[in-house]
Amino acid sequence: MSVSDEESRKLIVSLHDVSPHTWKECVAILSGLKTLGVSQVSLLVIPNHHERGHFLDYPDFCEWLKECVAAGHEVVMHGYFHRDRIQSRDTLRDMLTTRYYTAGEGEFHSISREEAKTLVAKSREEFASIGLFPTGFIAPAWLLGAEAEEALRDLGVDYTTRIGGILELKTNRYHQSQSLCWSVRAAWRRWMSLAWNAFLFHRLENAPLLRIAIHPVDIAQLKIWSQICRLNFLALPKRAPLTYGRYLAGC
Repeated sequence: MSVSDEESRKLIVSLHDVSPHTWKECVAILSGLKTLGVSQVSLLVIPNHHERGHFLDYPDFCEWLKECVAAGHEVVMHGYFHRDRIQSRDTLRDMLTTRYYTAGEGEFHSISREEAKTLVAKSREEFASIGLFPTGFIAPAWLLGAEAEEALRDLGVDYTTRIGGILELKTNRYHQSQSLCWSVRAAWRRWMSLAWNAFLFHRLENAPLLRIAIHPVDIAQLKIWSQICRLNFLALPKRAPLTYGRYLAGC
């Protein structure tokens, strides 16, 4: 492998479900990643996590977010409540996807264009009130419905992501990149995640972009967290860590 090949390969690590209610775990995860050499992380922040308290009601958390951005990380809008609200027009398939596959967290899967626009605009204004200006929006579980996607375009949001890639909303340019991601809700899911991500990491070893998605609950599972650390450790000598925003700025 040439030096130029190594320099051109990128790593995006995203930390999902960041909120005052997962703050302790998020601090521990960022600390572990920093030790490994992951200097930039995309932080997917939920404004009002399961309606248990808005992030603006936690000044220390807001200061921590600003410190993270100053240190090189990025804030990304991540849903609003991160909880699916029953839609009267949901099909059986929608219900299976949003309430069973994602444990009821597919908030932006079947939402209307206007409701999505209202929530995302509100979220952006709230971040701006503390001096943060996220340019991306990522739906919970990557489940972004067609109407919600149009709402993002209406608002001029720069990008979103799906489990299979990154979408630049203003140009429709799509960057193919399957994200590694773990599910820890049941023992069989944990074992499947370990096997699948080991396989996927090997398959993507020479891909231009590697994405690793982490959730706060992952750090409580020793085998899951150990694999996450190991895969980051193996990737870093060959890849430069970037946030989504900086990656797209360089494309």
